[in-house]
Amino acid sequence: MRPPHRKLVQHLEERGHVHELTFSCYRRMPLLTNDLWRTWFCEAVDRAVARHDYRLFAFVIMPEHVHLLVQPRQDASPISSLLTAIKRPFSGRIKRDLMQRSSPLVETLTVRQRPGVETFRFWQEGPGYDRNLFEPNAIVLAVDYIHCNPVRRGLCERAIDWKWSSARYHLLPAEPLDPLLPRLTPLPPELLE
Repeated sequence: MRPPHRKLVQHLEERGHVHELTFSCYRRMPLLTNDLWRTWFCEAVDRAVARHDYRLFAFVIMPEHVHLLVQPRQDASPISSLLTAIKRPFSGRIKRDLMQRSSPLVETLTVRQRPGVETFRFWQEGPGYDRNLFEPNAIVLAVDYIHCNPVRRGLCERAIDWKWSSARYHLLPAEPLDPLLPRLTPLPPELLE
């Protein structure tokens, strides 16, 4: 019997490109629905972006997936390293939290890879989706798309009403930044020309 086909995502590490990254929770389960876990995710993004030398321009945390708009700086790590640095510590923290509470979700998220080998899986296997952006219009459209996710899903009426997004940062720049959200970098003018 052949193993199931796995979609392969190629990360094109082109200098100056912005990357729209999308990745999902295991089996697209709505696991990102409580504020504590979303806060932990924001902390993981902050640490990984700083450690791997990326700029974070926009993001949204949806119940079952995440969108990040990032750009590597001059000496940045590969995108796969950034994703690993976000996902692995976060999912480990979730597993510890679930085990401390004896949650049945531990069993639901533990998958058998092969006989004798089980893995806790918070994230869908694989790297997710990565789209390179270099045209100013495409970057602006990606920011809008990211911010409109909660509105399209009926989670809020306006993008700025969804706490777990960078929409307020972009649309209401005079507002104070929420300290629970990841630090953002303003879009540089050269990306918007």
